[in-house]
Amino acid sequence: MKKPIVQIQGLTKAYENDGVITEVLHGIDFEIPEGQFVSIMGPSGSGKSTLMHILGFLDVLSKGKYLFEGRDVSKLSEDELAIARGEKVGFIFQAFNLLPKTSVLENVKLPLLYSDVSLAKREIMAKEAIEIVGLGHRMYNLSNQLSGGERQRVAIARALIRKPPVIFADEPTGNLDSKSGAQVMKILQNLNIEQKHTIVLVTHETYTSEHAERIIRVKDGLIDSDEPVKHRRLASSSDLMK
Repeated sequence: MKKPIVQIQGLTKAYENDGVITEVLHGIDFEIPEGQFVSIMGPSGSGKSTLMHILGFLDVLSKGKYLFEGRDVSKLSEDELAIARGEKVGFIFQAFNLLPKTSVLENVKLPLLYSDVSLAKREIMAKEAIEIVGLGHRMYNLSNQLSGGERQRVAIARALIRKPPVIFADEPTGNLDSKSGAQVMKILQNLNIEQKHTIVLVTHETYTSEHAERIIRVKDGLIDSDEPVKHRRLASSSDLMK
């Protein structure tokens, strides 16, 4: 059994608005081993996106404990959290979040903007990530010249550039047609199977979630079920066409 990279114990999240406290997550427990592809699935309002934001160091829990690579996240300084966000995790969002009228190459280099990585090394790292997602031929195109599927692949390359151990994908196929969605899922499976990245996929779609090896279902801020995928969907290599 691989050691856990994520450990959650009694995770509770509550928000306060005008003196009214609303609890979104109610004492969640689970672990994610290194190198696992796990889907967090649930309907809108279930708490799955809030959970991903906490796991990705974008939000903080109200109660409980979160260990990442064995370290208690609540005890990390702001500087340590910023480093963790930059080096330990990568994010892929439904809306792509690319800079318009900016080249693919420059978009992918963005996470290195304030790093101490040399300009020459940034170029090499970005080109390598772009090749991994099959967009070497589009490297100098502007992001607004790309299809939706290509934009999401650029977003994946950007998430990959620092080779983070964990990649969070929040509804990554939500704005895509079925062919483009299959290409994105093939890339994520390749990153997991071949490059050993831990993938945490947040989705409301059963079909998409079954590309993972495990599904954690969240309902009303609680774990409804946590089971391995009996018949995992494997995206076809023919889906990843340039």
